Amino acid sequence: MSEAEARAVRILLVDDDEDDYVVTRDFLADSKRTIFSLDWIPTFDEALEAICRREHDLYLIDYRLGRRDGLELLKLAREAGCSAPLVLLTGQTDGEIDLEAMRAGAADYLVKGQIDAPLLERSIRYALEQSRTLQALRESEERYALSARGANDGLWVWNLRTNEVFYSPRWKSMFGYDEGAIGNSPDEWLARVHPDDAPILRSALEAHLQGRTPHFENEHRIRTRHGEERWMLSRGLAVRDADGIATRIAGSSTDITERKRAEERLTHDAFHDALTDLPNRALFMDRLQRAIENQSRHAASCYAVLFLDLDRFKVVNDSLGHVIGDELLVAVAGRLRNTLRTVDTVARLGGDEFAILVEGIDDITAAVRTACRIQNDLLLPFVIGEHEIFTSVSIGIAFSASGYARPQDVLRDADIAMYRAKANGKARHEVFDAAMHERALNLLQFETDLRRAIERQELRVYYQPIVSMASGKTVGVEALIRWQRGDQLISADKIISVAEETGLIVPIGDWVLREALQQLVAWDRAGVCQGYDMHVNLSPRQLLQPHLVARVSDALMLSGLPAKRLHLEVTESVLIESAEAAASLLRELRTLGVGLSLDDFGTGWSSLSSLRLFPFDVLKIDRSFLLDQDERRGDDIVRTISMLARLLGMQVTVEGLETAEQVERMRGLDIDFAQGFFFAAPMPPENLC
Repeated sequence: MSEAEARAVRILLVDDDEDDYVVTRDFLADSKRTIFSLDWIPTFDEALEAICRREHDLYLIDYRLGRRDGLELLKLAREAGCSAPLVLLTGQTDGEIDLEAMRAGAADYLVKGQIDAPLLERSIRYALEQSRTLQALRESEERYALSARGANDGLWVWNLRTNEVFYSPRWKSMFGYDEGAIGNSPDEWLARVHPDDAPILRSALEAHLQGRTPHFENEHRIRTRHGEERWMLSRGLAVRDADGIATRIAGSSTDITERKRAEERLTHDAFHDALTDLPNRALFMDRLQRAIENQSRHAASCYAVLFLDLDRFKVVNDSLGHVIGDELLVAVAGRLRNTLRTVDTVARLGGDEFAILVEGIDDITAAVRTACRIQNDLLLPFVIGEHEIFTSVSIGIAFSASGYARPQDVLRDADIAMYRAKANGKARHEVFDAAMHERALNLLQFETDLRRAIERQELRVYYQPIVSMASGKTVGVEALIRWQRGDQLISADKIISVAEETGLIVPIGDWVLREALQQLVAWDRAGVCQGYDMHVNLSPRQLLQPHLVARVSDALMLSGLPAKRLHLEVTESVLIESAEAAASLLRELRTLGVGLSLDDFGTGWSSLSSLRLFPFDVLKIDRSFLLDQDERRGDDIVRTISMLARLLGMQVTVEGLETAEQVERMRGLDIDFAQGFFFAAPMPPENLC
């Protein structure tokens, strides 16, 4: 075995879908800091046998495993003595599964559609670190137990008739006292007990002395000579006379402070986020449940949940690295703590998502004020090492007046409102209403149907001609996806937005690329549409996927077409959000020989300053300039962009031409290519040639 293999983290994926194995393998291969070795088992029984062999450092378990589920496998693994971290994977967010997984011993809970390579790597690293911490605590407790058994406990004998107590020298020294410093009064013991524990201790003693319990046992805190609090476990047994009256009680006191501290650490770690030390999802949901129950008893006791998501956090990770990203999350957590009241609860749910429970408020305005205060505080820059980082947050608010019965419903609605805030421009807050829930349900149904559309082969590729302004001839086509959803033909805009959010854009994009190239081959063989180039769009998420260059290369090899006949189009938003990473990938694509076009040019604020970084052949000018109310101003902008393109050695395409008048205007502005409904609408391949 090589040195690299010896350092590899051994992972077993339990998933009955081979596509998920391929995606997971690619995510792990993208790791820059950790070497992973991934094995895959698709069935429940094989997985249980493999887990029992204990050959892996961590297990990724899918919730859906045929007739049985991942929760059952997780529980059986724990019962079989598996101590390695187990991470549950599922296809959708479900608070009930989340909590049940935590109770069953899962180290983490990940939603497949939300997983990317950094999130998966971070979850694995934290799960392994938590496992090592727990193992160290268990070993510490075992060492303590062995040493305690070998040590002398503090002994005491209480004469109930004289009310005098004998305390052994060991008992006295446990609390820092010399032999003569402690008398024989019961108060030498009882008066040093913590006020919160004293009534329970006295009650336990009384119950045993009166014969209601077979023996005396109690855990309590005692103040030592130096003012320190120590946890003690006291046990005793009464001696009774012929009438059953207790005359004496003898026992021992054992210092269990370290054990109690270990228990407190374990409890804290189980309910707090390892990175930020904020409450985690489990603790947040417990406190939210109590807030719901409190309102059911006291109707005027209102609360609100704020769901927070950092805007453009991925840009920080991609540009500055995950270490800086983690430090930013810690800094944000600290600022949130300082912003909120002591009675409020702020938790980290995972990734860059936080939740806040605001209790004891009269109406929704208090929650809105809290959201505004948070947004203002987070506008101040964060100084992380040598970097000054600006960030903002989108917030969704769910208010208790909606009459919630389950905590997961409150969090769901706050999440829905947060996504609405994102869609409306980020760096803002939205209050949940019933219409949002209806939209979310419709979106969920749309997503479900879209997944089935891929399986049922309901997706189609339409083609729109690209025309040379000089010759008037079609020189290429743009591939545009369509979905035949029953009687409806769904356009690309609606498909792409959902596919981007759910991760479906990657398999859909790969399919469109292969389908478009094969269509070009079919036209060539039929002797029609001769010499056309094929233009295919790459979404931002596709562009930043690992192995993109290899997938494009494979598609070209499969088609047998020369690379120069393929043009990949990238939207301008990539330049703004992930400039350096995008530039590197585009240069790699350029080495294949494909053409590169910048789509929707002119709509982003960073285009002119960063355009020189990108190896584009063509600028596609957004159609909005054609619709400018001041026609002359719009034409001047188009002319300026055209001149800029010439200086950078690029050609220019104008989109959205619909009238002969627009065509003539653009022809006079030295435009190379055009497309739009004036020439032809997107159409199925059989209608084009």
